[in-house]
Amino acid sequence: MIVAGFILGLLGSLHCVGMCGPIAFMLPVDRTNTYKKAAQILLYHIGRLLSYATIGFIFGLLGKSLYIFGMQQRLSIAIGILMIVVMLIPYKTISKYNFSKPIFKIISKVKSSLGKQFKKKTLDTFFTIGFLNGFLPCGLVYMAVFGAVATGNMLEGSLYMLFFGLGTIPLMTTAIYLGKFLNTTIKQRIQKAIPIFVVIIGMLFILRGLGLGIPYISPKPNVGMVTNTMNCH
Repeated sequence: MIVAGFILGLLGSLHCVGMCGPIAFMLPVDRTNTYKKAAQILLYHIGRLLSYATIGFIFGLLGKSLYIFGMQQRLSIAIGILMIVVMLIPYKTISKYNFSKPIFKIISKVKSSLGKQFKKKTLDTFFTIGFLNGFLPCGLVYMAVFGAVATGNMLEGSLYMLFFGLGTIPLMTTAIYLGKFLNTTIKQRIQKAIPIFVVIIGMLFILRGLGLGIPYISPKPNVGMVTNTMNCH
């Protein structure tokens, strides 16, 4: 599942460039020093990865609490179905019920307050921008969060989101260096591939929840842990 997070980030990084590209393009990197520029971009990515790992830890904790109460299998199935349904619903329909608008307003204020920092070139500035960037509302991040919850484990949830972030680095870094470099045809092909892969991940979560006894894909549920936990009470 952690590998699935990486592939989701890799395929969905074009979406990340569209959402976070303006911030990446505005990074006050040192254009005259190649090594310093690389270090600044690295710190920006480290900040993003830390925020993703933090999000994964929090939602992994939520998944663990549900696992203790014996709901992890059903949760995995529910998340898989939800991921598939979201991909099948037209974007225009979802956009009518955009519950992230209040969050966007808060984030826009934060971005405005960071305006002065964009003029700086201190190393901590790049880390801060990257860290806050990771908390920007994003549909692709929401899909990754579903996966973090389904892991049912804080460490695995954190690693899932971390590898998701790692998957976005190649294209994001290329975008910073080269700007808008992808032609329309390539963009359209990648955009079409994202829903297909999300549906595949959703199917994997459903298989995992069914507990069919397939190693690594659909392992049998660990009933013993839940039973022992219930007996302790």
